[in-house]
Amino acid sequence: MRVLLLEDEPMLQSAITEYLQETGYDVEAFEDGLEAYKHIVPHRYDLFIFDINTPSIDGLELLQKLQNDKIFVPTIFISAITQIEQISQAYELGCYDYLKKPFHLKELTLHIERLIKRGEICTKHHVNISKMYTYDLDNKRLLFDGEEQVLTQKQAQIMELLALNHHKIVDFDQLRYRVWDRSDIDNATIRAEMHRVREVLKEDIIETIKGVGYRLKSTFRA
Repeated sequence: MRVLLLEDEPMLQSAITEYLQETGYDVEAFEDGLEAYKHIVPHRYDLFIFDINTPSIDGLELLQKLQNDKIFVPTIFISAITQIEQISQAYELGCYDYLKKPFHLKELTLHIERLIKRGEICTKHHVNISKMYTYDLDNKRLLFDGEEQVLTQKQAQIMELLALNHHKIVDFDQLRYRVWDRSDIDNATIRAEMHRVREVLKEDIIETIKGVGYRLKSTFRA
């Protein structure tokens, strides 16, 4: 599982990184919010751990920027801040958990394990969609009975987005920004492309959520 840590206290950053790596997680750590943002955009992560008070861009601002970019990754905040206003803001922005400093490192892993058990974090880089379909997140391939299915670039991007959010609804705005990278694409265009995706699939694995978006129809969904 890939984790991005934003923590500007060198000793704590090092301690968290080493502990999570020993637990089996792949961790990349940053102390500057802007540097973390630049690294997040072109890469894929399964979990963010953000401190609030960090240079350039603080953790709250970073999460807001990612939300605006339609990048939705489970996020845990770690902070010594106790003001209810900032804690409330963190949850309003979509953080999944909040851990007050100081904390025992084992406590952090317990919080991560809880999110995994709840199905909020995808720990497998092969997403099981059906008995025959899987999606290889590392190589961006849709597999049917182990064989790669040929898709257009748009179709592949749609399937990747659905796989990354395999237990959630992918709404029209996410499709607009993540697949077309444009805000002026209308819902009818998206529906037409989804229809073309369904035509090339060998099974009916995409569910329409009327007026909202789509999600994978998966008996394997956490």
